[in-house]
Amino acid sequence: MSGLPEGLQEFLANAGWGEGRVDPIAGDASFRRYFRITDGDRKAMLMHAPPPEEDPGPFLHVGRWLTDCGHRAPQVYAEDSVNGWILLEDFGQDRMRDWLDDNPGGEEGAYCTAIDALVELHRCKPGPFGPYDMATYQREAALFIEWYCPAIGLSVDEKGYHAAWDRVLSPLLDRQRPGVTVLRDYHAENIMLLDPLADGTGEQGLIDFQDALIGHRAYDLVSLLQDARRDVSSGLERRMLDRYLAKTGEDNVFEADYARLGAQRNAKIVGIFSRLRKRDNKQRYLAFIPRVWEAMERDLKHEALGPVTAWFDSNIPREIRDAYGGDIQ
Repeated sequence: MSGLPEGLQEFLANAGWGEGRVDPIAGDASFRRYFRITDGDRKAMLMHAPPPEEDPGPFLHVGRWLTDCGHRAPQVYAEDSVNGWILLEDFGQDRMRDWLDDNPGGEEGAYCTAIDALVELHRCKPGPFGPYDMATYQREAALFIEWYCPAIGLSVDEKGYHAAWDRVLSPLLDRQRPGVTVLRDYHAENIMLLDPLADGTGEQGLIDFQDALIGHRAYDLVSLLQDARRDVSSGLERRMLDRYLAKTGEDNVFEADYARLGAQRNAKIVGIFSRLRKRDNKQRYLAFIPRVWEAMERDLKHEALGPVTAWFDSNIPREIRDAYGGDIQ
């Protein structure tokens, strides 16, 4: 079968799926590729995460931990980590984002269920994963000045940028100990609705969780409620934050940390999407930057972001900010 990676048919044959039909499906922003396998009444998902660009080990590791903790990660049918092949349970085609495009009346229910799942995740003992430490936060935030600023033709104060983030993020480090498992890309494209009801409620499945770390409770809330790929109204964001706060007993300090991590994540994403355009020639991600930038501007208005906000005021011209990031070529 032309166009398929070498070794695919051999892996499927060894897994007992050699007679299945192979249909490529859209991937993500990584080197991973995905295929839907249909063999009679059986269906499965095939992930190809080829080394050295990808390592399927963390996906398997985190997935097993999530399953052990009672969360709905896909069952693994067969694996060949050396060559990057994983055959998985097929969660269907109802990604939360796509389903809500067709069923907007289910938005409240779907987000309530996603918030409740986070509450349960945060009640679990932190997983055996690395820390979301200051070095990681700084490395991620640096993507903004490493990729976005050059792409827009800006020369900026890099030392001052890192100093500002150090001052803004340092206060929350003690509040993320012992921490919770942070999935890092918990948003409407990575939440699968498994046989959803009309009101959006029902069981949800998790995908794309291989980068999990131990960090702050607010981070995955930011991923969900300041979604780079889907508009989340300010009213919905507020209601879902209130739902999480009511169930966990968090306070106003938590909301300050939510703004801190919102600005950090959104700066990172602007950098990543700029990199995808400049390095990988993936144009479509530029269309998401205005949404991400708008959320970042809201976060920068919080008093907890003072030093970072001052850096933006000094280094990013107002006309670019008013245009939600300007025009990257």
